[in-house]
Amino acid sequence: MEAPWRQGGRGRGRARSGDGLAARAGAAARPPAPRARGGACVAAAGSSGEGASELSSQRKFDEIKKANQAAAKKLVEDQFSSSSEDDDEDAEVKQGKILAKTFTIYTSQTDGDASELERTRQYMNEAFQSGAMTCLICIASVKRNQAVWSCCGCFCIFHLVCIQKWAKDSLFLVSSPLTDDDFGKKDYPWPCPKCRFEYKRSETPSRYYCYCGKVENPTVDPWLVPHSCGQICEREFKPSCGHKCLLLCHPGPCPPCPKMVTTTCHCKKAKPVPRRCSAKEWSCHLPCGRTLLCGQHTCENSCHAGDCQPCPRVSKQRCICGRQTAERLCASPQWQCDQVCGKRLPCGNHTCEQVCHAGPCGDCPRSGKRSCPCEKSKFTLPCTEDVPTCGDSCDKVLECGIHKCSQRCHRGPCEICRQEVEKQCRCGKHTKRMPCHKPYLCETKCTKIRDCQKHQCRRKCCSGNCPPCDQVCGRTLGCRNHKCPSGCHRGSCNPCPETVDVKCNCGKTVIKVPCGRERTIKPPKCKQLCSRPPTCHHPTQEKHYCHFGRCPPCRQSCQKTLTCGHLCPVSCHDEALVKQTGLHQSAGPWEQPSEPAFIQTALPCPPCEVPIPVECLGQHEVSPLPCHSANPYSCKRFCGRLLDCQNHTCMKECHHVTKLNSNADGKKAGPECSQCEEECTKPRPSGCPHRCVLPCHPGDCPSCLQMLKIKCHCKLSILYIECLKLTSADLKEKELLISCKNQCPKELPCGHRCKEICHSGSCPLNCSQKVKLRCLCKRLKKEIQCSKIQEGQVSLECDALCKEMKRKASEIKEAEAKAAIEEEKRRQQAELEAFENRLKGRRKNKRRKDEVEVEQSSWQKYKNLIMLPMFGVAVVMVAWLMVYND
Repeated sequence: MEAPWRQGGRGRGRARSGDGLAARAGAAARPPAPRARGGACVAAAGSSGEGASELSSQRKFDEIKKANQAAAKKLVEDQFSSSSEDDDEDAEVKQGKILAKTFTIYTSQTDGDASELERTRQYMNEAFQSGAMTCLICIASVKRNQAVWSCCGCFCIFHLVCIQKWAKDSLFLVSSPLTDDDFGKKDYPWPCPKCRFEYKRSETPSRYYCYCGKVENPTVDPWLVPHSCGQICEREFKPSCGHKCLLLCHPGPCPPCPKMVTTTCHCKKAKPVPRRCSAKEWSCHLPCGRTLLCGQHTCENSCHAGDCQPCPRVSKQRCICGRQTAERLCASPQWQCDQVCGKRLPCGNHTCEQVCHAGPCGDCPRSGKRSCPCEKSKFTLPCTEDVPTCGDSCDKVLECGIHKCSQRCHRGPCEICRQEVEKQCRCGKHTKRMPCHKPYLCETKCTKIRDCQKHQCRRKCCSGNCPPCDQVCGRTLGCRNHKCPSGCHRGSCNPCPETVDVKCNCGKTVIKVPCGRERTIKPPKCKQLCSRPPTCHHPTQEKHYCHFGRCPPCRQSCQKTLTCGHLCPVSCHDEALVKQTGLHQSAGPWEQPSEPAFIQTALPCPPCEVPIPVECLGQHEVSPLPCHSANPYSCKRFCGRLLDCQNHTCMKECHHVTKLNSNADGKKAGPECSQCEEECTKPRPSGCPHRCVLPCHPGDCPSCLQMLKIKCHCKLSILYIECLKLTSADLKEKELLISCKNQCPKELPCGHRCKEICHSGSCPLNCSQKVKLRCLCKRLKKEIQCSKIQEGQVSLECDALCKEMKRKASEIKEAEAKAAIEEEKRRQQAELEAFENRLKGRRKNKRRKDEVEVEQSSWQKYKNLIMLPMFGVAVVMVAWLMVYND
């Protein structure tokens, strides 16, 4: 398969060339425009026959045009999916970028171990390489734009069309020997062509999905893995742990889960530690200690997964009934002896017939109500008497499953069914009337083909499940010497049953192999030791068995003494094969290069690798180093020696330190260590915001003499106080230092100003200022302290004079109200009289104008006498209500 970065540019160029081909194909097949229009005019003017021929020619033209366009499109796709060209110079670099992008979340965001990705990386490299992905069914390369399917067992990739045909053929071969009645009743599986992993009939692939199964028909992207959707895989890990795969959509198996989880060991004794989810099961190697099933002993194995093994100890244990005692494993404490219980039952007539049981024996099985043999009648009899027959018909279903027993109630089994019925034979072609218990087989021979797919069944009255073919195969076997003696069968024959002797090199060991395999089978492994002399400096060679060809190289330890005094621990290297180079120079480009020559020579011993304990330069650790490079080294840690400031340590990399005094402390800095250039960072006294003015120094810092600019308690004045005085003062002294000695400007809840000197916190609530207190009528007044009024302790009541004045005022008010009512009555009476006078004058004028005098009704005569009193009463009530409301 061509690299994706090459397909991007070449695909675009080929697509453009394909468009040109399609355009030229369409132009070549398209007739000139004027000629087409002229033809249409002639068809309109001509006869109906000419019009039909013109339509058929136009239809043919359209079909040819579509075929040409389809051919051009197919040519473009074939060129786009071709993988025969070479990769560019930066192909490997770009391929690495795609792989790094696929592994980003796994390696960068979760710190996953990249070594766990080797299997997945191998599948992805095969997807990129040309011709590496091959369909094992059609033995053809899998291209980027072809629909594929991958097995979930071996992750092998096949063409979607090929795997569909494979599944269909596999199901046909399995179900072909079945009868019509059996076919379709069982869901027979079909296997993967490579790993033979079985799939159900319903799991036959019908659509093309990406590797993770999220996207159907994924588009071809040259910057993604072939047949990938580019999204996060998110498939469940196997075995399932609750997490999902973090790689981008990829072929092959998902790597182990890289998530970090906190887990404890199998026995739950050790503290939980963070581990990778894929390796969260671990053992602390301490004794398990869990109580075993016997309930007496504990598990002595080291911390392990799963249930504990059965208790291996042996102890004396009684059987269930308690009569016998035997030594048995603690893992199976309950056991039964062979003795019958024999205890007397409650009936007093029988004994218990159970074998070694626990608990009470129970009631006598013959006590209570018992049924007759046909179970139609029940009798209550002593346990010493047998149940009699009831005399009714038996009516039990016979062996045929259709008819019932017609005898009277009886003991023992019922007889066979003797009724005559219409029976059908096994093949279902004939019927006959005969006794029910007898089977009916006709003489018709079966014509179905047996499972060998060559011969007919020919069995009389066959039910459809034909037996295997009983004829001899007789085909020539693979050995080309004999014929197959097996029964007639489908598929290839078994290997030839004849055997041939195959001998080892010395001829002392002989094996028998099937006929025809003697030329391809390997010689047998002889158990006789090889007797050839050694060819290295060792006195004897390693023992090995008889073999063909040269003896294997010596694998014994060299054991030569090195210059350092140790023995060489590597294997023998006296006969190493070394490639010869530069021995022969070609005469010209026409000369074919010869294969490299290898000579057998003795190699020098490698440098000594014996570990020697060596201390690092800074004396932090002692590590074992190989003998040939056992020199002082730097452990790459910080020096860590205490500097002269007594506050910081040397931050240089591990280095050599010269000791000026033999008794000097090993943790003290030397002349090679760095000098402290930091500022003093020691904590200051509480409340001091200033830093120490000295550089980093040992001992305590000097006192702070700077001035602090702070506001007083009332926030009106700014004070300048020495920092040392403020930080060393107690609470009372700080209260005096921060006070401005002026009166507090805050207001109390009563509205007066606080009388205290500038202070912290809230003001006191006992206001001492004098205020005037009046009675309810505002006549009496008195000066009292404000705090007493706020607390409600003092109140001023009206005296007798105040009450008398209040009473006289109310009387005057009532008299004025009555006078107003009387005045209102007089005014209303005057208005009423004036109104009546005006009304009488109008009536006289009206009578003069009318020629005929109309007689008045009783209401008109007496309405004034009725209305006037009612009107007066209403006026009085209104006046009374007005006075009452005032």
